[in-house]
Amino acid sequence: MLKKLKNLGPGLIVTAAFMGPGTVTTASITGASFGFALLWAIAFSTVATIVLQEMAGRLGLVSRKGLGEALATTFKIPAVRIAAIALMIAAIAFGNAAFETGNIIGTAIGLEAIVGGSTKIWAVVIGIIAFVLLYLGIYKLIEKVLVGLVLIMSVVFLLSAIVARPDLGAAFSGLLIPRIPEGSLVSVIALIGTTVVPYNLFLHSNSVQEKWSDELLIPEAISESRFDTIVSIALGGLITMAILSTSAAAFFGAGTTIDSAGAMAEQLEPLLGPAARIFFATGLFAAGITSTITAPLATAYTICGALGWEQNLKAIKFRSAWIITLVVGTVLAASGTRPLQAIVFAQAANGLLLPLVAVFLLFVMNRSDLLGEYKNKTVTNILGFTVVLVAAGLGANQLLKVFGVV
Repeated sequence: MLKKLKNLGPGLIVTAAFMGPGTVTTASITGASFGFALLWAIAFSTVATIVLQEMAGRLGLVSRKGLGEALATTFKIPAVRIAAIALMIAAIAFGNAAFETGNIIGTAIGLEAIVGGSTKIWAVVIGIIAFVLLYLGIYKLIEKVLVGLVLIMSVVFLLSAIVARPDLGAAFSGLLIPRIPEGSLVSVIALIGTTVVPYNLFLHSNSVQEKWSDELLIPEAISESRFDTIVSIALGGLITMAILSTSAAAFFGAGTTIDSAGAMAEQLEPLLGPAARIFFATGLFAAGITSTITAPLATAYTICGALGWEQNLKAIKFRSAWIITLVVGTVLAASGTRPLQAIVFAQAANGLLLPLVAVFLLFVMNRSDLLGEYKNKTVTNILGFTVVLVAAGLGANQLLKVFGVV
């Protein structure tokens, strides 16, 4: 068991990527607005993430291809293949641009709370910092420190959830009985979108190849990868539940409006006292920087993999892909007027795009020529299509409401 824990890797990267400012903000606002009623959405999204990320990991280990590369060879009819690749690239580019906007805003909010200034100015500064780190390729040197800060903040949230003494009856009810209170549909989609992040599927299928070489027996590699995925993502889901529960215990029914990092930090005061604001803001900054670096990279891996371009940090086309994503996210973050609402919207946008990317993944995972005996079994397909149907149903319902149909 200890050996397996030491072997954790790609799963932790996935967890660190979705445990960004979007998750903290969305869970905090949801808990304050709807109490424990939407805990079930976090449970669903955690299971959904494990199901889909396991597929992505298995794909990378068996085929030694990333999801983008695999998809490029899945459809034999040229017109269908071109349409599928174009649709996937558009979806990831749009989704990651929205996600990147939320990442930068969250990081800016953290800096604003620590040293003051404007979130718009900090958004530009953060965009420049991320650009330099990615361009020079030294981001990995600081990534471990930032992930460490996020993990420390996560531990504090878990302890805070215990100290806050939440209503266990309400918590179990919200966890076990799915319901969507009036006005909470966007929050449900956002909770799913902030956990089941489409770009993580592309990152995971590439990162497992670096962690487990092709010299290792496939069954052993798959077993270790599954353990890594389940443990890491379950931990992330538990932390998200703790954030929502702490916020629900601190704010629900109290008429508190969460409009700043300082307001969100109040939920940590029972444990940290006056230090809550600085600690929360520092963790938000760390979570944001980590995700701000990851999202543009995922976009580049997706586009270059699908189009057969070189996947190298110094390659011109690869570099252009992540630069565009970073610039778009920075501009949108710097021009926004309601930062916390923008973060929640970014997560909801990912939730709406999830069904499309998941369907593409399922197509690939049922290829006998690519995966042989390791292709999806019936149970895995049922679980995968269930995720697609639930996410698509919620997204369709929201769109119908936007257009006044329901």
